[in-house]
Amino acid sequence: MIKFLIQKEFLQIRRNTFLPRLIFVFPIMIMCVMPWVMNQEVKNVRVSVVDNDRSTLSQQMVHSIEQSNYFVFTGLQPTYAAALNKIEKSQTDIVLVVPQDFSRDLTRAQVGGGTKAPELLIAANAVNGTKGGIGSGYLSQIVTSTIAAKAAGVQGAAAGQSMLQQGLSTLYLYNKHLNYKVFMIPALLAIVMMLMCGFLPALNIVGEKEAGTIEQMNVTPVSKWAFILAKLIPYWLIGLFIVTICLILAWAIYGITCQGPLWLVYLLAMLLALFFSSFGLIVSNYSDTMQQAIFVMWFFVVCLLLLSGLFTPTRSMPDWSYATTYVNPMHYFIDAIRTVFVRGGSFGDIAHQVLALLAFALLMGAWAVQSYKKNS
Repeated sequence: MIKFLIQKEFLQIRRNTFLPRLIFVFPIMIMCVMPWVMNQEVKNVRVSVVDNDRSTLSQQMVHSIEQSNYFVFTGLQPTYAAALNKIEKSQTDIVLVVPQDFSRDLTRAQVGGGTKAPELLIAANAVNGTKGGIGSGYLSQIVTSTIAAKAAGVQGAAAGQSMLQQGLSTLYLYNKHLNYKVFMIPALLAIVMMLMCGFLPALNIVGEKEAGTIEQMNVTPVSKWAFILAKLIPYWLIGLFIVTICLILAWAIYGITCQGPLWLVYLLAMLLALFFSSFGLIVSNYSDTMQQAIFVMWFFVVCLLLLSGLFTPTRSMPDWSYATTYVNPMHYFIDAIRTVFVRGGSFGDIAHQVLALLAFALLMGAWAVQSYKKNS
């Protein structure tokens, strides 16, 4: 019985003029476009400099800014007021102000002349807090490195300390080149599975309700379980097919491959597909029209997505919002998929995430069967 029901679902999908194209085009667009767009690395920060010192050191700072790939040097400004005016007109993002006699006072402080070290002013447009904060951090590193290079040529204890700091090195684990795509591509699998295995089953049943064809199914001796499985299994298979496409595209386009066991990626994808497909059926069982189903699904999907840690670390959330991650399946999936895909984790490293996803999936599956009203 269930074999013919699944065959019916695939025939409906094949006869639909839109779904086959969506199944092929959507994962390709997600993997080819989104890793470039969903990049929170800050670049092209426009910087103006107010150079009141006009020394060799200040010129070195300006040249370092010009050579950086993260900054766009917009020129020297005569006064701080003129530079601030450019910020207010959105023509500059950050202003660096070098005070008068900065190089001379810095040299005196480094040789232990009792002079207080001079200070630089970095003024950032913080309307975009991420761009202002990270851009200021980049600029501070350039200033610090330029001053450290000058200190290396000055005799004394301060110079020795600077040389010691220059000898330090940083070792990045798992993502040595700090490639943001390595961080985002595993999470994009969650978005693809969520949309393909959540929205499509929900719209499938609601579409049959609007067309009236589901009433023909309700008068047959097909059980609830058989009906629900026949609705879900095709989308699980489609989900596995899409995951395979995404993995191939990640390897072919970006050279990024899974560092851990590949079967764990498929296991996590299946558990997430089971959860969202069951959740989509629950929404469709309580909805009478496609419009209702779309609105309800979109509301929950956006909340689950933004509170999952896909874009920002969950530990940076307030305590009350961080508590929601304990009941968010997307959080467990993203944490587990990044552990396997990026860090090369084993099953033992993600055992509690797998158990959590399994519990959510079974709960939603049981709810989907119970909520389906069959009139025999």
